Amino acid sequence: MNKFVTGLASAAFLAASTLALHAADTTMRISLQLPLKSHLGQNLLMFKEEVEAKSGGNIAVEIYDSAQLYKDKEVPQAVGSGAIEAGVASLTRYVGDIPMVDVFYQPFLFDTEDKVRKAVAPDSPIRSPIDEAIKDTGSTVLWWQAYGGAVMLSNGGPIKTPADMEGKKVRVFGKTLGDFTEAAGGAPTIISGSEQYLAYQRGTVDIGMTGVSGVQSRSLWEVMDTITVTNHADIEFIVVVNTDWWNGLPADQQEIIATAARNAENAVRDEMSAIEARAFAAAKENGMAVYTPTAEEIAAWKEVSQPVYDAFLEKTGDAGKAMLDAASQF
Repeated sequence: MNKFVTGLASAAFLAASTLALHAADTTMRISLQLPLKSHLGQNLLMFKEEVEAKSGGNIAVEIYDSAQLYKDKEVPQAVGSGAIEAGVASLTRYVGDIPMVDVFYQPFLFDTEDKVRKAVAPDSPIRSPIDEAIKDTGSTVLWWQAYGGAVMLSNGGPIKTPADMEGKKVRVFGKTLGDFTEAAGGAPTIISGSEQYLAYQRGTVDIGMTGVSGVQSRSLWEVMDTITVTNHADIEFIVVVNTDWWNGLPADQQEIIATAARNAENAVRDEMSAIEARAFAAAKENGMAVYTPTAEEIAAWKEVSQPVYDAFLEKTGDAGKAMLDAASQF
């Protein structure tokens, strides 16, 4: 059974959750834009179970999924201001304050699992500066949640090369992906993950960029019929906590939460390949065509991508160059 859902339906877990909600000294609310059935939601449930069990019900974790409280783009401000204790946000939502977060969206930079793992290691020269910079927004990073590689969604056939994107409206979820779209001749529109389904259904955009696990959790096969497996960016979400709230917790509660966060981060990272495999299988079972570009087609995408790297370096300077140099050694 999937490790994220093991024991979820057990009477013991339900009893512990009830106890935590009614007897907790500390309540930790977490905002999530995705459905609870998504792998990020299941990862939060794993975290919740461990925290409530290890604290003996003294810490209650409440998960508000499907953007009930805040949309993805609103999470950094909500958490940083203390409006909510914690939230899950796409890493790229911090690009306004921290342009270097978009190193993960440089086209085809992290195109293997090995490169991704090296980049997201807590002490890596790529992740460490990002975690440190996020502290200036009033938030502290608890853990990173893997979301897999970016794919393209379309109707009527795959998006094999930039020629297939030219003149099309494209859903993106960050400025750098927008730069990539423009470099390929498309017209980008930033649309929150929770609003994707309607955007595709209404024809607001012609092409979508997302992670394949999101296709499954949001049933996007109902509104799109083709996946092109470009893996042109590494999608990362982060769980952030309000720094003042965090600093006000007793040391023993901080340790319980931090340990559960490390365990949750390792679990979702280790499970990511299997999660994507299941999502691709589900997409095919629900009628989607899945296309993997040839080496020549990927080369065509890379050929148009240089302006994206140039823009990144212009915005990030020496810090961005150091990250790209480090990534080149992976």
